[in-house]
Amino acid sequence: MPTKPYVPETEVTEICRDLIRIDTSNYGDDSGPGERVAAEYVAARLSEVGIEPQIFEPSRGRTSVVAHWGDPHIQNRLLIHGHLDVVPAAKADWKIDPFSAEVHDGYVWGRGAVDMKDFDAAILAVVRARARAERLPARPVTLAFTADEEAGSILGAHPLVRERAEWFEGCTEAIGEVGGFSATVAGRRIYLVETAEKGLAWVRLRAQGTTGHGSMRNPDNAVTAIAEAVAAIGRHEWPLRITPTMGALLEEVARLTGHDTVEDNVDALVEHFGHAARMLAAVVRNTANPTMLDSGYKHNVIPGEATASIDGRFLPGYEDEFFATLRSLLPDNVSYELLVHDRALETPFDGPLVEAMCAALLTEDPDATVLPYLMSGGTDAKAWSQLGIRCFGFSPLRLPPDLDFTSLFHGVDERVPVDGLEFSARVLDDFLDRI
Repeated sequence: MPTKPYVPETEVTEICRDLIRIDTSNYGDDSGPGERVAAEYVAARLSEVGIEPQIFEPSRGRTSVVAHWGDPHIQNRLLIHGHLDVVPAAKADWKIDPFSAEVHDGYVWGRGAVDMKDFDAAILAVVRARARAERLPARPVTLAFTADEEAGSILGAHPLVRERAEWFEGCTEAIGEVGGFSATVAGRRIYLVETAEKGLAWVRLRAQGTTGHGSMRNPDNAVTAIAEAVAAIGRHEWPLRITPTMGALLEEVARLTGHDTVEDNVDALVEHFGHAARMLAAVVRNTANPTMLDSGYKHNVIPGEATASIDGRFLPGYEDEFFATLRSLLPDNVSYELLVHDRALETPFDGPLVEAMCAALLTEDPDATVLPYLMSGGTDAKAWSQLGIRCFGFSPLRLPPDLDFTSLFHGVDERVPVDGLEFSARVLDDFLDRI
């Protein structure tokens, strides 16, 4: 392949820092700053290189950007997507101001550094470099930078799919977060491409009881009932369930580590991923974590109602089992309602797009292995899949083996290696020549 007359990673760190400095904290309602300023930044960077953006704003300030790159009338387009919002960050908890985007010890620090303004920056840097050099991708691309992914995509990808489906006509496959990042197993670097993600069930439990004076006996106490329900759910041991994606990953890890079988060694195999085991242990079983409690208004008044919030995630193929188990764990006087419910996804780790991902990664890191994995969280892929788009998590990132990468998602001191950002841009650029 001839030397390219441009360097795609030139702008990636600068753009990542610019985006982090734009506070797009998503509090789950409209109380935050929204994504409008970040969307205007993205739109301007695209317009500068002749790519015309389209703006979508279903609610004031909750802004997404979509643009076509290459002939928009050609079918079999690739969708490349990233979200612009971030979860909130409390400055007092951080070593470095989470919206300062300082470069320190070889990392860009700040909220969104890995979730996911790093890949937003890689997309923009590569697209801008290629557009200036008049190098179109091997296949036409639709770009989407969305709002509200951190609150279920309710004001982002989902209304885009409902109200602007024509913008995505011809898109058959997509890449976005979280995949193509490295983990070290048995001394070997493995890149994990997301081919599946758990379904989402954000549940509110509601216990009804009898109100009364706090000094009197009350066997019909709503707080007691909700506490029992929360404890039962939080302590429940969900059974192991191996999906095709995780079966493929664990079989290769078993081979690398000398285990004879997967079935009898699942937890041991997961532990080989070190820091990443926290996430992978959650994708071989359903999960349900209590996250919030609410009841009462005075110390000596027994309330008639108490509520709790549960973050439930179910594996592809195990949604019915999840809800049946949830119901069985609740006392008779505790009901539940679904606040956010979205599908689980899984697609095979095969086909030309997968081959392009693997080739692009291995060009940069020839001794590595590329394998599929199932992600514990959810992404905008849940929305795009409703249009029949086959979705992958591929936002490549080479990481130091001692970095606890998964803890940085929604955690304090979120940061991304500068050389990892540059790696991401180079791999994405190579990938676009292969699609």
